[in-house]
Amino acid sequence: MAASPVIGSFVAADYAVFALMLLVSAAIGVYYAIVGRGQSSSRDFLMGGQSMTAVPVALSLTASFMSAITVLATPAEVYRYGASYGLFSLCYVLVVVVSSEVFLPVFYRLGITSTYEYLEIRFNRATRLLGTVMFIVQTILYTGIVIYAPALALNQVTGMDLWGAVISTGVVCTFYCTMGGLKAVVWTDVFQVGIMVAGFLSVIIRAVVLQGGVSNILNHAEFGGRLNFWDFDASPLRRHTFWTITFGGTFVWTSIYGINQAQVQRYISCKSMTHAKMSLYINLLGLWVIMLCSVFAGLCLYSVYKHCDPWTAGMVSAPDQLMPYMVMDILRDYPGLPGLFVAAAYSGTLSTVSSSVNALAAVTIEDLINPYIHMSEKHLSWTSKGLSFLYGALCIGMAGIASLMGSLLQAAISIFGIIGGPLLGLFSLGILCPYANATGGLAGLLSGLVMSLWVGIGAQFYPPLPEQSRPLGLTTHGCNFKTAADAFNWSASPTEPSLYTTVLQQNTAERPFLAENWYSLSYLYFSPIGTLTTLAVGLLVSLLSGTLPQMLVLLLTIIHVVRAGKLDLTKNRENTFGNNNPGFYNVHELDFTKSSLPT
Repeated sequence: MAASPVIGSFVAADYAVFALMLLVSAAIGVYYAIVGRGQSSSRDFLMGGQSMTAVPVALSLTASFMSAITVLATPAEVYRYGASYGLFSLCYVLVVVVSSEVFLPVFYRLGITSTYEYLEIRFNRATRLLGTVMFIVQTILYTGIVIYAPALALNQVTGMDLWGAVISTGVVCTFYCTMGGLKAVVWTDVFQVGIMVAGFLSVIIRAVVLQGGVSNILNHAEFGGRLNFWDFDASPLRRHTFWTITFGGTFVWTSIYGINQAQVQRYISCKSMTHAKMSLYINLLGLWVIMLCSVFAGLCLYSVYKHCDPWTAGMVSAPDQLMPYMVMDILRDYPGLPGLFVAAAYSGTLSTVSSSVNALAAVTIEDLINPYIHMSEKHLSWTSKGLSFLYGALCIGMAGIASLMGSLLQAAISIFGIIGGPLLGLFSLGILCPYANATGGLAGLLSGLVMSLWVGIGAQFYPPLPEQSRPLGLTTHGCNFKTAADAFNWSASPTEPSLYTTVLQQNTAERPFLAENWYSLSYLYFSPIGTLTTLAVGLLVSLLSGTLPQMLVLLLTIIHVVRAGKLDLTKNRENTFGNNNPGFYNVHELDFTKSSLPT
């Protein structure tokens, strides 16, 4: 099937489905605001009173970082680079095991609200404050992008009003976070993950019917080289291989599930550690379902447009618009279904934004207010709600700034992962290395942050060349360019170079040595670089500043005592040693006549 020159547009039924999703989300917030009136403590608001059970928390964990970027970008990634992205399903297993067996027990037993409280307990207050500030900055930045990026993609394809979508989703999300707290966030996530799966299924089922069955779609994908799961190339410069995904992806997702406040806050809100661990393992099933849907949607995308790539043909101006383009193309005769898919994309946005807003309020209360200002529980509860409102407004404002960023959008999203690596290294240093000290922790965190930012920002200025990222072939020989150009006069023409092509042309001629090696590393290695640098520097500095000097002092003291002749183990043996231990007497040595035991 070639790209259709005329696609549908949003109709009343689509707007109705989208509006219904927003109304149900808001209604859940109102319900928990009414039910929770008697719970006036900030801990009830931020932690759900630690009364949550495993299943809703598991679905909330799944929804929290499956944003609209996942719904729109993952199928486009599979369309361009192949289904090897699905290998993330393997790294999810490692992530869940490490998070549930290493990090969860520590946080749950401490009974903390903010994960960064642990940093002060283990290291010092300066380390805690630096970790908190890093989390707040990257979360506000990332959340604004999560609101804006899908709105832009959907606006240019469906015609949905850009700022109407941004403001409505931001306001609804802020409303139910402020009104209902964590319980509202968790239960809206449960509703929204259902909407996400339903939206994916509507597109997949229609594509399967159009293409004549699942086997045809898989045959097309295999012929086009999209079923490239088992690529064992060990080069760290390759974008996606078995090793980059299973090794690098494990670090990236452990920094999210193991230590990120938005996730940790959910599973420690469970009523027992058993429920908390169960929530992580049940969440694994949710992650697999979402991954399967998004990867297969990408294969459907390729099967439908294998002879006419809408991006190369100029029918869309960015890869993120490919999924909404296909939705409006193949579902145009089914009013309401395009609205369902858009609701799925925005459900991803709402779940991520609500998680972020609630987590931001929690760390601000616990790390920046409680240690310095004494407030009653009632005042803390109202402050928590006020902070939820404030951070929601900031995230909407950040979406406005994101609209001016242009090519920096990708850089900002990369920084979100880059900051997580050093923080994962810091928490791992504290939990796994008993002799690590505060000096080592702080030095390691700063070193890891510098290293990961260096490679991440460098990669934005010198993007990897196509022979390193290896995008798969796309064709336009089945397109009608004239008709398509008339229908899509708002987008780039087929011959107009894209921003990515322009950057490559500017940087291919003069690329320094670092650009060919260091900056061309797979983006999935940015997080391991930050984590391992933090661990290595933290251990070294801890040895030099703490453990090693103490050992040297002890050794020098022993040498001095021996040389001075003050250490004679045979001198005054009878006077300096205590009595023999009767527990080691032979039977015939015991004198029972002197026993004080009653006979």
